[in-house]
Amino acid sequence: MDEERDPVQSMDDGSIDLYEISEWETRSGLDRFSQGLYRAAIVGLRWTVVVVAALILGLQLVLGGFGLLIDPRVGTFVVLSIVPAFVLAAYLWRADVTTAEPLEILVVTFLLGILFANFAGILNDTVGRYVQVIGSGFGLVPILGLLALYFLVVGPVEEAVKLLAVRMYAYRMPEFDAVIDGAVYGAVAGLGFATIENALYITTTLQTVAPGMNLIQAGSDIATIRALAGPGHVIYSAFAGYYLGLAKFNPDNAGPIVVKGLLVATLVHATYNTCATVLVSVVAEVTAVDSFVVFLGFVVLYDGLFVYLLLRKLSKYNDAYRRASRSDGPADSPDLG
Repeated sequence: MDEERDPVQSMDDGSIDLYEISEWETRSGLDRFSQGLYRAAIVGLRWTVVVVAALILGLQLVLGGFGLLIDPRVGTFVVLSIVPAFVLAAYLWRADVTTAEPLEILVVTFLLGILFANFAGILNDTVGRYVQVIGSGFGLVPILGLLALYFLVVGPVEEAVKLLAVRMYAYRMPEFDAVIDGAVYGAVAGLGFATIENALYITTTLQTVAPGMNLIQAGSDIATIRALAGPGHVIYSAFAGYYLGLAKFNPDNAGPIVVKGLLVATLVHATYNTCATVLVSVVAEVTAVDSFVVFLGFVVLYDGLFVYLLLRKLSKYNDAYRRASRSDGPADSPDLG
C-alpha cells in the first residue's frame, strides 16, 4: 500500500518548503527536545515494565516458596524438568538456516520470559477467577467455566506476555533479520516462561510434603509431570513468534499478522489445557488406565502433532531461503570464446 500523502505534498514539485505545513523534520531546538522526550518516554516505559516484573519476582522469592530452590535437590528437580523444553528450543535454534542468533540476545529473551511470566500469574489469578465464575453460569456448568478460563484468560494472557518478551528486546535488534528468527526467539521466551512456571509448581508442591515423607519421590513425580508440560510453552510461543517475524517484514499488515499468531498460539495452548484437565481424567476413568499413562500418551500425541506442524512451517521457510539464495547467486560469465 502506498504511503498516504497530503494534497499539498502530492502537488508540490519540490519548490515549496513544507515544514510544518504538510511535512515535518527535526529542525528547531523544540523539535529536538520533543524528539528526545519521546524517545526517553519509550525507553522509560520499557524499563518500567522490566523493573516492575523484577520487583514482582523478587517479592515471590522473598514471600513465596522459592526459598526451597536453595535446596540442591529441589534445584535439581527444576533443572531436570526443563530439559525437554530446552532440547526443543535448541533444536529450533539449529533449524534456522539463516545467520545464527547471538547468545546474548537469546539469554536476554530467556530472562525476559522469566520476568514477564509474573504478569501472567497475576492476571490469571485476579481476572481468571471472575471469568471462570461468570463463564460457568455462577457454578451451574463448571466445564464452561474452565473453557472460559483457558480460552479467554490463560491462553491469550500467557502467549501475549511471552510475545512481549520477544518484542521488548530481540525484535528491535538488527540481528532479528529474518522471519524465522521470530520462531527462535519465541521458543526461547517460552523456555524462560516454562522455567519459572516449573519452579513455582515444584516448590509449591514440595511445600506440602509432610515431615518424614520422601522428598525425592515427591519431587521426582512433580518434576516428571512438569517436564512433559514444559515443551508446550516452547511450541506455542514459537508459532506466535514466527508470525511476529512475519509482521516485522510486512509492516502494512503487521497488526493482523500478530493477532493471527496470538490466536494460533492461544487456541493450541487452551486446547492443551482443556484436554489435560478434562479429557485425560475422563479417559483414565473410562478405560481404568493409570491417569499418568493417559497423560503421557496425550502429551506425546498432542505435542508431537504440533511440533510436526511447526517444523513443517519452518521447513517451508528454509526451502524458500535456499532457493532464493541460489537464484540470487552471481550470473554465469558470458562465453567469450
